[in-house]
Amino acid sequence: MSSVSISNELNELLMGKNVHIQLSVPQLVEKVLNRNEGLLTSTGAVRATTGKYTGRSPKDKYIVEEASTKDKIDWGSVNQPISEEVFTNLYHKVIHYLKEKDEVFVFKGFAGADKKHQLPIQVINEYAWNNLFAHQLFIRPNEDELKDHKAEFTVISAPNFKADPSVDGTKSETFIIISFERRTVLIGGTEYAGEIKKSIFSIMNYLLPENNILPMHCSANVGREGDVSLFFGLSGTGKTTLSADPNRRLIGDDEHGWSSNGVFNIEGGCYAKCINLSREKEPQIFDAIRFGSVLENVVVDEDTRVADYDDSTLTENTRAAYPIEAIDNIVVPSIAGHPNTIIFLTADAFGVLPPIAKLTKEQAMYHFLSGYTSKLAGTERGITSPQATFSTCFGSPFLPLPATRYAEMLGEKIDEHNAKVYLVNTGWTGGEYGVGNRMKLAYTRAMVQSALEGELTNVETVKDEIFGLEIPLHVPGVPDEVLQPNKTWADQDAYEKKAKELAAKFRENFKKFTNVSNDIEQKGGPIA
Repeated sequence: MSSVSISNELNELLMGKNVHIQLSVPQLVEKVLNRNEGLLTSTGAVRATTGKYTGRSPKDKYIVEEASTKDKIDWGSVNQPISEEVFTNLYHKVIHYLKEKDEVFVFKGFAGADKKHQLPIQVINEYAWNNLFAHQLFIRPNEDELKDHKAEFTVISAPNFKADPSVDGTKSETFIIISFERRTVLIGGTEYAGEIKKSIFSIMNYLLPENNILPMHCSANVGREGDVSLFFGLSGTGKTTLSADPNRRLIGDDEHGWSSNGVFNIEGGCYAKCINLSREKEPQIFDAIRFGSVLENVVVDEDTRVADYDDSTLTENTRAAYPIEAIDNIVVPSIAGHPNTIIFLTADAFGVLPPIAKLTKEQAMYHFLSGYTSKLAGTERGITSPQATFSTCFGSPFLPLPATRYAEMLGEKIDEHNAKVYLVNTGWTGGEYGVGNRMKLAYTRAMVQSALEGELTNVETVKDEIFGLEIPLHVPGVPDEVLQPNKTWADQDAYEKKAKELAAKFRENFKKFTNVSNDIEQKGGPIA
């Protein structure tokens, strides 16, 4: 099937009498309730459940192997190739399936707050609640923008359409397929809304570098003097907590682009984890969950309709989706200047990385490519002790291009804009997990604040003998002895053994990057 025939088939679907285009939030909420897709909670948010898929399905994600893209994609276990024939056959089946539905929902909007680099998108949904999710997560057009809106990428989500692997060429009933030539994402067999969000991010990770824009999986905020900071970090490192600063305005909480003009949010909303959420710990997120927000897999009392954020019966990965405007302290529009400070967050359960360290450009590129944190015992089946985990560029599942492309762009921008980069360990001190203690949040906040305010630029440092990191000797509000991890361990031999163990894991992980300059590997990583 040609691109023209695919386009014609899509147009036929969109012209159908069963299609609702750009329903308002109240209309979508009514549809969700009338169709029994979810229930209304005590705060006015909609709660939906997603069945057996309560997270992304990375083994079911594919990119179509096409002439114009096949030599650019970093093929492998993350970017799995699939044939044009498989995509075309599934596309035809999904479109036919949606034509037969009583109702289909379409959202038209944008990815990218910087209008010079916006991607017009449309999201076509079998479920009203998935469409409400798209409405809240992406950038919503005004009336004039909607009149002239022409989607350059389309996401089609049909959760109840399940593939037959023996016929359709997939690994399971579930599929998430990106075709860059057809400018289309096909999603089937999963109700999990995060697949919609992350498909667009994957697309932006492919398209933006073509315009010398670095796509980033990070949060961003701006200070009163206009200074911009970025926070990179995997789950559990404190990215959301530390970027939600009452003295700084939020640009965005998860996905950004860094262009020649500065930083811009890719999204128009937030998709926050809400397990153990409370107003005391996360007041901004807690209060954002109101009418129009979407709660995913959160347990709700059937009588009172009050959400129990501590209940993980359905999943630990409970989520809340809401527009960024639900946060009071934000930048409007979600655009700011070039970053002054970049924070890499890690939760080191081995207790050997310093709580804060200054990074050179080479070290920044090394740790960006490494994307290190720890998985703790109990977080996944079979994990009985802390395990080092590495996610390239702090977002490996969403990178269609070779990782070194993103790292090189980061290095160039650090140089060009003289950004200061710090590695901040929010993990353990005084011993590994089970022996030492988690770094006090008050200390981490004090270190981050000092970094953002430029107080560490010229501070005296000492070099870590194993990791080669420059550790500040003094940080306001933090005891000096806390800053050097070897001084917090009672058993120095145990410290050195554990530190060398982690350093070896860094070096082993880095072997997969075969086209990295010697400067990055030798100057950036642990001392051999």
